[in-house]
Amino acid sequence: MKTLRIFSILIAIVCFQQANGQSVGEAPTLYLNHIAMYVNDLKKSTTFYENILRLKQIPEPFHDGKHTWFTIGAAGSLHLIQGAPANITRDKNDHLCFSVNSIDDFIANLNKHQIEYTNWPGTEKAPTVRVDGVKQIYFVDPDGHWIEINDDVKKK
Repeated sequence: MKTLRIFSILIAIVCFQQANGQSVGEAPTLYLNHIAMYVNDLKKSTTFYENILRLKQIPEPFHDGKHTWFTIGAAGSLHLIQGAPANITRDKNDHLCFSVNSIDDFIANLNKHQIEYTNWPGTEKAPTVRVDGVKQIYFVDPDGHWIEINDDVKKK
């Protein structure tokens, strides 16, 4: 019975890979390299992403004072690029999403820095709890880019 279960799991993995255009053992053909965000005030945005999201800067190859690069782990990097006009209206549906181990610890950091956050409907200081149990909050960076933080890492 145990052998049949393991065999079934292996067959499911192979079928999933083939359905997604991959041969067994073949690496994906597409990887996320970076996300670029156009910002108005590079210094202010860099400080925000360092202090609020706690991202780590990585070497910036252009050395022109118009870019800041951060690592976002295996997903690649986040590039902030100076030059966006001020006061662009952005929709919450267009957002970055990061998962954290403890959403409560993350919220404590937001409160420490006096960053307002809401749930999906817009209720202040209240997380949304999705049907799958994942907690999520939303807030904006200095340029109005929406950011979601959730605790989905616990579910994986």
